[in-house]
Amino acid sequence: MYAPSTSVHVQPAKLSPPAAPAAQVLRQAIARQVHEAARARLLLVRAPAGFGKTTAMHQMRDRLEAEGIATAWLTLDGADNDVPRFLQSLGAAVQALGIEPAPGSGLGDPIAALGHDALPFALFLDDFEVLQSPAVIGLVRQLLDGLPRQGQLVIGSRSLPDLGLGRLRARGQLLEIDAALLRFSAAEAEEFFRLRGEALPRDTLERLLAKTEGWAGALWLASLALQRHGAAGSDFVERFSGSDRAVADYLAEDVLAQQSEEVRDFLLRTSVLRVLDARVCAAVAPRADCAALLAQLEAGHLFLAPLASDARSYRYHSLFADFLRAQLARERPGDVARLHLAASGWYEAEGRPVPAIDHAIEGGDHPHALALLARHAERFLEEGRMRLLDRWFAALPPEQLAGQPLLQMVATWAECFTRGPWQALQRLQASGCETSDDAAVRAHVNGLQPLLLAMMDHPEDAYPVGHANLRRLPTCRAFADSALANAMAYIVSVMGEQHEAHRLLDAARRSQAGSIFNRMYTEAMEGVLDLAEGRLRQAAARFRVALSATPRSASYNPTQGNAWAGVLHAGVLYEGDDLAGAEHLLSVYLPLARDVGLPDHVIAAYRMRARIAFLQGDVDSAFQLLTELEYLGHDRQLPRVVASAKLEHARLLMLQGNRDAAADMLERADDAAVWDRVRRLNLPAHPVDDIAIGRWRWQLRFGDAEAVRQALAPAIAEADTLARRHRALKLRVLLALAQARAGAAAEAQAVLAAVLAETAREGFVRLLLDEGPALAPLLRTLQADRARLDEAGPIYADHIARLAAAFGEAHEDESVAGDAPPAPLAEPLTRKEIRVLELLAAGYSNAAMAEKLFVSDSTVRTHLRNINLKLGARSRTQAVALARQAGVVR
Repeated sequence: MYAPSTSVHVQPAKLSPPAAPAAQVLRQAIARQVHEAARARLLLVRAPAGFGKTTAMHQMRDRLEAEGIATAWLTLDGADNDVPRFLQSLGAAVQALGIEPAPGSGLGDPIAALGHDALPFALFLDDFEVLQSPAVIGLVRQLLDGLPRQGQLVIGSRSLPDLGLGRLRARGQLLEIDAALLRFSAAEAEEFFRLRGEALPRDTLERLLAKTEGWAGALWLASLALQRHGAAGSDFVERFSGSDRAVADYLAEDVLAQQSEEVRDFLLRTSVLRVLDARVCAAVAPRADCAALLAQLEAGHLFLAPLASDARSYRYHSLFADFLRAQLARERPGDVARLHLAASGWYEAEGRPVPAIDHAIEGGDHPHALALLARHAERFLEEGRMRLLDRWFAALPPEQLAGQPLLQMVATWAECFTRGPWQALQRLQASGCETSDDAAVRAHVNGLQPLLLAMMDHPEDAYPVGHANLRRLPTCRAFADSALANAMAYIVSVMGEQHEAHRLLDAARRSQAGSIFNRMYTEAMEGVLDLAEGRLRQAAARFRVALSATPRSASYNPTQGNAWAGVLHAGVLYEGDDLAGAEHLLSVYLPLARDVGLPDHVIAAYRMRARIAFLQGDVDSAFQLLTELEYLGHDRQLPRVVASAKLEHARLLMLQGNRDAAADMLERADDAAVWDRVRRLNLPAHPVDDIAIGRWRWQLRFGDAEAVRQALAPAIAEADTLARRHRALKLRVLLALAQARAGAAAEAQAVLAAVLAETAREGFVRLLLDEGPALAPLLRTLQADRARLDEAGPIYADHIARLAAAFGEAHEDESVAGDAPPAPLAEPLTRKEIRVLELLAAGYSNAAMAEKLFVSDSTVRTHLRNINLKLGARSRTQAVALARQAGVVR
């Protein structure tokens, strides 16, 4: 569960590269490399700080724009590790490109928009090394994978990004510009100092170049120092330590020491600011003519980068800003807090509480930060800004927060939805707030207690606690009342009280009082109930509304970062066979769901990712994801998560035809205590995936179909009685398969036709396809029944045609000559061909086989052609069947 954030204004500084100096050395060698790699999907400019990455990228951008190619720039910062913030920033960059939204994607999906643009463009991402979030890096990987043919991504980074570079490199889609290429040559260094008006003697230049190893930042700093000393004073070169950081420190100190006292004081004071304009600078340097000094620093190129989109605003180069802040702390340690407090006060007066609180915390003025939070924290809570709140509370001393019980409650809510219920419960119990006499504090405790128990997978314990707390409503806090009603709607639905769940959600709506967070929660929970009752289309609509966090919009907006609704919406996309859409959502929301630790969402997210990977032929990733899920269950002591990982592992082994391994994994998954709870409770992760269904699947493929047929009848009746329509549909699919295997073809067709009539109306697809190729013959028989198709109508006919097409060649009839001995091979299979057959039988795609065997895709296709010729097979699956019959593979 992750709270939606409100709209965040993207600072112009992020969308503009630093303005280029009037005199700069053109990097011709880099330009040639870029021109020769015009078809590269990714241009990676990677080097330590100060090597001229941004300047090189600036020149690339100028060249591309001169050629008529659209470009956009995004400078990343630490806040972009928050998925909502990153997507909002990316969306602003996509708007700058003039790219229209992708069809059906909604306005808030910048990745989809980039993937559908047909015109050439280049997107520049600078300071990429600040991204540490796996979720955000996963989004960039997805962006990269989905780039159209004429799209390019240009990344500037100090470190090697985790973007799957090996595959891009092998395909010739990566151009790497590293520190070696960025280092200034002797000719470039000579040209640099000439343009700066500081022509150096050849020997001095060579010694300086050797000391700096062509590091552009050090050469820039040296040029500033030489403006003060002149070439005759260049003996400072001999004192260089040789390390990048030491060179930067020495030269920065030398430059700073040469400034007038007025400029030096201004630089140190304003170093606490992230974005500089004359008004905020005046708050920390009240005696200075801030506008004139900013103009003077810009003219002197003193590490001040004007914002190209706003001539009145600037930012310091990051290296220089780091140095200035360190220097301020060394020289004037008592001023740091005072300056931050001045900045905080200015932002507070401007009605901008977020930077006001940030500066109060950075300056160590925790009482002032707490005072600001006391005024604004509950509003941020209602807006769902949980990660922002959690960041602030984590930075505040616990002993100071202890005296603020209401803020302790806000901190508990924030921790619950960012770090998980276990840590939130520890905070709640340690705070002593459960026995508070304060009405507002009691209201929050009232809402939190059953919610935390439910999130820790204890709905049975939450049920009586929540009912007792409901009797205390209404309280003086509408947010807590609405959250309690929402939580209890989930809890009673798990206990099988669907009507009561709907009633509680109606009550939650009445007490929301404008809370974006609770509105999302209510719509998502209604969608869960819709899905359980078989209303897939209605559930999808509710999840879209929950993601957009406003009832006025039904378009998907990933910038809200809601892990609960995000995973649920991924589920309906997956069910509709939109695997790319589901994978896109999961790349964002699975890491968030994992952090919070909701068992049902974690199970559903990992299961979907594993299934998608398997369907794409990436078998290794599929099993790795399930191993991660199992480990997560052990680590958090959630046996249901462990058992679910093993159950899905068994399902994939069945699809591989591995009878014995699947049976063994089913035994390992059969935790009686877990599945007894699942049978009794209506848990969202298990309507169509539990141990009973897993065992029936195994019997249908390898065992006694008639026994399955008999067992399914009471199970279907129970699902119908309990109005678990989603489960009933799955069980009827299994019944049709059992009847077909037992020889009752007419009954199987009748049952499946009834299922298809309903799944056609609601859009269920994977409900059927996930049962594998055994369903294909039944579908083709129904597809050939023209009378039935005409009677049922075009929606039904299109649905069957879509399902049959989805099986495709990979699920053609595998039948081979029953018990007849296999015909001798005209030519024996080679060791490599047998290995290809083994991978094919395990479900690997051509691309995955190529990567695993270290060969090209065309080589794999050649092996497959040879295998089919030697075995006399017409398709991939028939080749596997014949190979198994011949004992070549298991």
